[in-house]
This record gives sequence, structure tokens and C-alpha cells, in this order.
Amino acid sequence: MRRFEGKVVIVTGAGSGIGAATAARFAAEGATVVLAGRTEAKLKAIAATLPVKSVLVHAADVTSEEDVAALVDTTARTFGRIDVVVNNAGLFEGGTVAGATTAHWRKVLATNLDAAFFISRAAIPHLLKTRGAIVNTSSVSGLGGEWGAAAYVAAKGALNNLTQAMALDLARDGVRVNSVCPTMTATPMTASMAGQPAMMAKFRDRIPLGRAADPKEIAAAIAFLASDDASFITGVNLPVDGGMSASNGEPAPVGY
Repeated sequence: MRRFEGKVVIVTGAGSGIGAATAARFAAEGATVVLAGRTEAKLKAIAATLPVKSVLVHAADVTSEEDVAALVDTTARTFGRIDVVVNNAGLFEGGTVAGATTAHWRKVLATNLDAAFFISRAAIPHLLKTRGAIVNTSSVSGLGGEWGAAAYVAAKGALNNLTQAMALDLARDGVRVNSVCPTMTATPMTASMAGQPAMMAKFRDRIPLGRAADPKEIAAAIAFLASDDASFITGVNLPVDGGMSASNGEPAPVGY
């Protein structure tokens, strides 16, 4: 498929994991891809693997309004348009409200929520011209509570509501806004959990498909939501969770 031929796509957090897989998916479908993230070396390594001629590497702190403005302006000046923004940059740090510092709270919300707000706000004038799309990488953690992750859950829950608010505000102008909500995905961010057999067994028990997601599977959902195949879909927080959210939380009967 070449669904993004001639289109320009910004992917944040593109240096690894879901972001790298998403950049590769858009590139494979013909897009000009802008890779954004904190570490230029990681972005360049990903860019070198992409099967397209038009790739822009732009190191940026997505929690900085100035960096985000420069990212969007550089993209628009270089390529003349912006068609898709994938707000994928994210950070997980656990902690309860009782045990959290203000610095922890601000850091988690800045990366998982403020960044999406800053980039979307800067990119919307360009997306209005192309009748483009925004896809946010949220989490199943934004669909309900979770033990020991108060700031992260709050940020992702707010991101889901922000997704729907933007979808309503931009619908009349033809700009669609959706999010994907993955569960456990095999990325560097979750690598430490892979070495905890008891924890991984709990995840396999909780996920009906019985495994963690591959980043490519999340990237496929992101590409779908950004494409014209999803032209009548907006305001959706799509669980990409192996069936986890199909359950009411009760344990499976013996034998399942």
C-alpha cells in the first residue's frame, strides 16, 4: 500500500519502540517522514533504515514550546505541508500520589500530555490546509485506574479526553483526531519488565491473546487511523490491547 504518497508525517519519540516502528510504517507507505526526539544519534540510526529519500531528523525536547515550534516550522518550510502528526513521545514512571514529588508529577504530565498539546496547537494551522490527521499514542492506562502509576494514568486519561475534545473542535474543518491505547508492548521502555517472569505471567494471563504487542502492531493501527481508510473515524481512543479491555476484570475460569 502507498496510502501516504506525497504526504508529510511528523512522528515524535521516533528514536525507538513504537515511534521507530511507526516511522518505518509511514515510510514504507510512501510518506515523507520527520523524525523527532531528544537524541539525534538515535533518530539518525532509524532514518538510515527507512526506505524513502525524504527524511528529516529533528532533535527536539517535545516538552519545550520553543523546540516544538521550531520542529513544526522547519517541517513546513522544508516540505511545504504537514499532513499527519503522531504524538508518540511518552514516559513511564511509577508512583502513588502519597509518594510522588511535584517534580515527578510535572515530568510525567509534561511528556505525556503537554507535548501533545504543544505540537497539536503548532501544527493545526498546517493540518487545516491539508485536512490532515492527528494520532496520539495513549495507553490502556488512560482507560481506567492502575496500581502504582498515578501520574501516568492521569496523563494518559487526560490525553484521551484531549483527543476527543480536539476531534470535536476540528471536525468541521476536516481534521481528524484519534488515539491508540496499547497495553504491554515489547519496547525499550518495557524491557525491564521482560526480566520479571512473574509480572509477565500476569500480563499473559490478563491479555486474551496471551502475549505482549509488537511495536509494528501498534504502528499499523496508527497508520490506519491516519489514513483515508479511516476517513469517517474521529474522536476514537482505540484499544490495541490483545483483547484486554474486552474483559470486565474477573479471572478466567479454570481451563481457559
